[in-house]
Amino acid sequence: MHLAVAGLASLSTFAVAAPFAYVPNEGSGTVSVIDTANDEVVADIPVGKKPRGLAVSGNWLYVSDQPNNRLQMVNLQQRKAAGVIALGESPEGVYASPDGRWMAVAIEESNDVAIADTQTNKVAFTIKVKGRNPEHAVFSPDGKKLFVSAEDGGAVDIVDFTTRKQVAQIPVGARPRGIGFLPDSSRAYVATENSNEVYVIDAVNNKLITHIKAGQRANGVTVHPDGSRVYISNGGEGSVSVINTADNNIVATIPVGQRPWNMAITPDGKKLYVANGRSNSVSVIDTVQNVKVRDVDVGKLPWGVVIK
Repeated sequence: MHLAVAGLASLSTFAVAAPFAYVPNEGSGTVSVIDTANDEVVADIPVGKKPRGLAVSGNWLYVSDQPNNRLQMVNLQQRKAAGVIALGESPEGVYASPDGRWMAVAIEESNDVAIADTQTNKVAFTIKVKGRNPEHAVFSPDGKKLFVSAEDGGAVDIVDFTTRKQVAQIPVGARPRGIGFLPDSSRAYVATENSNEVYVIDAVNNKLITHIKAGQRANGVTVHPDGSRVYISNGGEGSVSVINTADNNIVATIPVGQRPWNMAITPDGKKLYVANGRSNSVSVIDTVQNVKVRDVDVGKLPWGVVIK
């Protein structure tokens, strides 16, 4: 049971009962912590001027502090910032490798991906990509590849993580944003914001399979743990589209808040958390019934969610 109640607020560490949802608030410079057991905010952690991407490794949360060109490290047991990793100019999306060893950070201004080692908490190396303005750099579940969305390049750059080199580039629609993989690493789904489409890529052979019409300004992508469904946030119409991966058809559209952005799903697949940038809230979706069950107020301009 979570113990961060008023009478215990003076404790220097917190009893951690996973999972919690961590939400970076661009306008507040904080990360809101939501207890997914009751969907209440239990903490707000100061993390910098404009937090955006974030990922978890062990007891540490890594958050991109964009104006300060760094990763802010947060101790999850103490729920406070406790270190930084210097990066290039304008870091955005942050993703952990499946084993938690590496953090991949998309660096927009230099068109590369910084790889931070969570054992040393330093940048170990960078990988140059061809696409302009990379926003997300996402590991395949098997850890073999990185897919990088080139926001201003209309393409997805594919990196062989073993050789640390780009091996392919796949043209997609205008302004690619979020990327999600099926659990077996066979396919990747890429939202393209200005095309209002989702591109499906054969992640084994690095080839385009098809593209699916989504809602207006499709951007965030999250995959159900069993691989049966893919969720797409539609920022221009305040909804989430649900794709059946068996036939790549949209089977539901769920209203949420204004300007839904990035999302995360609980490990059991029962609840989806959607950051609503202009509503300053997170919508909670029951994935069995495909309905929104609650809106949770967070800080200003929430950018995304990670659950641990």
